[in-house]
Amino acid sequence: MEQNRPTTLLVCALGGEGGGVLTEWLVDAARHAGYAAQSTSIPGVAQRTGATTYYLEVFPVPMAQLGGRRPVFSLGPVPGALDAIVSSELLETTRQIGNGMSAPLRTLVISSSARVLTTAERMVPGDGRADAQRLLDVVKAFSREHHVLDMGAMAREAGTVVSAVMLGAIAGSGLFPFPREAYERAVRGGDAAAPDKLGKMAAASLRGFAAAFEAVRAPRAQAAFVQGVLAGDDTRDAPPPPQALPDDVARRFPPAVHDMLALGHARVRDYQDGAYAALYAERLARILEAERAADPSGAQGFAVTREMARWLALWMAFDDIVRVAALKGRASRAQRVRQEVRAGDDDLVKVYDHFKPGAPEFAALLPPSLARRVTAWDRARQSRGRAPWALPLQVGSHSVLGMASLRLLASLTWLRRRGSRFAEEQALIERWLAAVETGTRAHWALGRELALCGRLIKGYGSTNERGKHNLLHVIDELAGRATLQPAARAEAIAAAREAALADEGGKALDAALTRHGAAPRPVQAQPIRWMKRPKTTTTI
Repeated sequence: MEQNRPTTLLVCALGGEGGGVLTEWLVDAARHAGYAAQSTSIPGVAQRTGATTYYLEVFPVPMAQLGGRRPVFSLGPVPGALDAIVSSELLETTRQIGNGMSAPLRTLVISSSARVLTTAERMVPGDGRADAQRLLDVVKAFSREHHVLDMGAMAREAGTVVSAVMLGAIAGSGLFPFPREAYERAVRGGDAAAPDKLGKMAAASLRGFAAAFEAVRAPRAQAAFVQGVLAGDDTRDAPPPPQALPDDVARRFPPAVHDMLALGHARVRDYQDGAYAALYAERLARILEAERAADPSGAQGFAVTREMARWLALWMAFDDIVRVAALKGRASRAQRVRQEVRAGDDDLVKVYDHFKPGAPEFAALLPPSLARRVTAWDRARQSRGRAPWALPLQVGSHSVLGMASLRLLASLTWLRRRGSRFAEEQALIERWLAAVETGTRAHWALGRELALCGRLIKGYGSTNERGKHNLLHVIDELAGRATLQPAARAEAIAAAREAALADEGGKALDAALTRHGAAPRPVQAQPIRWMKRPKTTTTI
């Protein structure tokens, strides 16, 4: 590092992540070690709709060696002139790189691999997430050295905030010339007491600091040992190993399908019971048989069966009030909540879950005859201009009564099979399954595109109903269209599916259907809701 100019650092954090505290720690550490430092901040907006950046300059020569002279610092960062960028979110890192802040031959980039989805990513009906691998490629291409860590996981394990982890990563990188003790003293708030006398927050921050310090220092030591070879520390959360498949199920399917099949089988079994998981395997076996007829050698890696293993499990484990209660009543959820709020062993945490089940949710668990009466009654209410009926509930899952209510509702899986929605969902699944099976036998690519249409089934309420309506219309209009060759049908279905995922309103889907000679979706009737005009008083 040059000795006649300050060392520059840009800190990028989302709202509420402690970027200001991190900057104060760095300034305190620098001054305690005897170095001149200055920081400025550019405030942003809260959470993922924006970020707050902090700019820090540290003169790398101790004040005692300057002979009374004082360095001149800048108030803001200059693109391409930064020595380091540290960021708590991967997309925010690449955004700053896109702004020209990082120079490939100069800038050290330290980033978390964690993602907080932007508003634009959440708005896409399909998978709108930015490609993480492409973001990592940008970081590697525009940095002289890079360290990508799962800072969020480190912070959760240590019970601290991400700013403490970012501080440890900066210290481990050797960016600034002061020792580790200066950083730790800043975290303690200047308190040099024994660690056992530290406050809980300071002790947790030091644990997060130490974890990140070692995570960055170790690959740097290895890199120095091999003459500067970059140590790309792309740590990612590995998915938990799936449960072992039953032997009879494993023998029926090729090894290429086992990983996805194991996840789907475990999900369906957890959702209902072993008989339901056996039904899942039977349905998937039908697709495997059709795919073997279309691709006897397995040259395509049984991709149709793999896709069906994924989307069939998700559809068979559809969300209902029983499923929601089961998820909210699990012990793992309570532990996760305590970790998220960083509660200690002696802290009391109260959790209130808000529910608003309507007529469709109650009718789902009733026999078809009763369900039709309930839904007809609710539709009649709406036709008179009234809002759909719903029952707002607040359940304190931290209490004995609240948790007992959730557990009681979660135990009603036996009632699910007798409910109207279960029968409706199984009938729709069979329609889709038959289309995939027939399409696969006719042309392998056609079967795969139909299997991928399972992506349309997602969410709950109106979103779920719209997805099923779109899927069935695509099957009815395109899957068996005799005027098109199987390969052309596969292309048409792929275009329609992508259009449906890209446009929630359905205009793109209707246009894609029309473009391939199919009828657009029929217009759905919508009730007109009348609102009373509020009384107004006029004063003259």
